Order: sequence, then C-alpha cells, then structure tokens
Amino acid sequence: MEPTDATEPPEALQARLVDLRIEHRDLDEAINRLTVTPADDQLLLRRLKKRKLLIKDRISALERMLDPNPDEYA
Repeated sequence: MEPTDATEPPEALQARLVDLRIEHRDLDEAINRLTVTPADDQLLLRRLKKRKLLIKDRISALERMLDPNPDEYA
C-alpha cells in the first residue's frame, strides 16, 4: 500500500478512500469468519487485525486531507 500524497487531486484521494474502505470491510468480514470458527492460525488473525488498524489510520488521514476541519460546518 503506497503512502498518501497530499498533492494528489481530491478525486484521486477520494478513489483511494473508497478502495481503503472496501479493503477494511473485507478484512472485517475475514476476521469475523476466523473468530467464529476455531482458528488454528492465531498469527494470521493478528496480522489481519493489524492490517485493518493500519487501513483505518490511512482512512482517517485521507478524510482529514479531504476535509481538514469537519467541525467547521457544525
């Protein structure tokens, strides 16, 4: 996963945000499936959870880049 570049146009950032949200949702589903069935591979489960957190952080960073002050409109 490539780092986020603040010089990219908003459309590119928005597209990356959509992709990250899809990947985050897919990881959430995979983690849920692994926790429902007894998983022999706890390392895989930990790696998926770590990846999900990384993606969540990148989603937050992209959202801040696209709307740096969301409270301004409240």
